[in-house]
Amino acid sequence: MNRRKGRDITGSILLTIIITAIAAVILLARPEPNREASEVEITEVATEVDTIAVEYHPFDPNTADYRTLISSGVPRTIAVNILKWRASGKVFRIREDLALCYGMSDSLYFLLEPYITIAEEYQIKPHQANASHQYQPHTPKRTQRAQIELVPFSLDTVTEGYLQLLGFSQKQSALIIRYREIIGGYRTFEKFAECYAVDSVMAERLRPYIIFRPQQSDNSTIKSNGRSLPIEINSADSATLVMVSGIGAKSAQQIIRYRELLGGYYSVSQISELSVVTAENFQRILPQIWCDSAKIKKININFARLNEIKTHPYLTSRMLKKISNKRVLKGGWSTIEEMIEDDIFSSEEAMRIAPYLLFGSTSE
Repeated sequence: MNRRKGRDITGSILLTIIITAIAAVILLARPEPNREASEVEITEVATEVDTIAVEYHPFDPNTADYRTLISSGVPRTIAVNILKWRASGKVFRIREDLALCYGMSDSLYFLLEPYITIAEEYQIKPHQANASHQYQPHTPKRTQRAQIELVPFSLDTVTEGYLQLLGFSQKQSALIIRYREIIGGYRTFEKFAECYAVDSVMAERLRPYIIFRPQQSDNSTIKSNGRSLPIEINSADSATLVMVSGIGAKSAQQIIRYRELLGGYYSVSQISELSVVTAENFQRILPQIWCDSAKIKKININFARLNEIKTHPYLTSRMLKKISNKRVLKGGWSTIEEMIEDDIFSSEEAMRIAPYLLFGSTSE
C-alpha cells in the first residue's frame, strides 16, 4: 500500500512539472505586442480627433442671423453674444470690434478674422463730413450711454485701459502703446496719426485733448537753480513745485495732498480739479509740468480692503458698497468693462478710475 501511494505522489509531481514546462514554452514562444505599432495607432487616432476642421465662411456680424453665424464657423455661445450686443445697439465698425465680444478668445478671433466682413454702411468713413458717420466710441454697457466727456490727457503716459474707454478696441490700444515704445514716445500729433492702429476720424476727434510734453532745450531752465522744465509732478516736492510759474506755496501743498489721496497723477489735467487752480492759471501751468503715470500707486480691486481705499477721491460710498457686495458674490473682476456692466461705474466714472485699478487674481 505504501509503495502504491509513493508511486502516486511521484506521478503527480512529474505531471505538475510537465504541465509547468509546457506553459513556460508557450509563453516564451508567444510574440511580444508591437508597442511601436500601438503607439502609432493611438497617435493617429489623437491626431485625427485634433485635426477635425471647422469650415469657416464669410459673415457680417451686423446682419448675420443665428443660423448664418453658426454655419460660418462661429461657436454657439459667441453667436448668441453677437446677437445680444446688436440688440443693445452695438454696431461693429471694424473687425477688431468683434474681438471685444464676451467669450471671444485671441486664438478664436485669429481664426475668424479673415472671414469677418463689415458692410460699407457700417464702416468708419475717415473723411466723411456728415456727422452721422462719425466714429462713436465702444461702450461695453449693454445699454447705450451718453458719449464719454473728453478731457486733456498725455499720450506718453496714457494706459491701454484709458485708450479703450476713449473708444479704441483692445487690440488697437495695445498697438498704440507698442508703437509708442518703439518710437520712444509721441512728441507730435503727426507721430500719433501715423500709427496704423489710429484712423483719421478718431485722431481728429482726440486732437484738441492731446497734451504733448514740451521739447526741452539746453537752456530750458527755471529760476536760479538751473532745474529744467517741465517738472514731473508725481515726484516733485513742494520746493520744486513752487518753481513753476503759477504755483504758489498753497497750491503746491494742495497738489501734493491730492496726489497722495489719488495715488499719483496719470494726467496733468487732474490738477485742474483743485479749487486753488483756476482755469486761467491752469493754462499757464500746463506747459511747465508733466506726469509719469508709472509712479501711480494702484489698487488691486479684487482684494483691497474697503477701509484702505475709501479715501480715494474718485470712489464714492455708493461705489464702495457695490464693490463690497458684488465682489463677494462673483469673486472679483477681470476688466473695468465688467465693472461697468455690473453698474458699479458709469463709463465716465470708469474712465477716471481705470488707471488706478489692478485686476489681479492674488492679494500679492
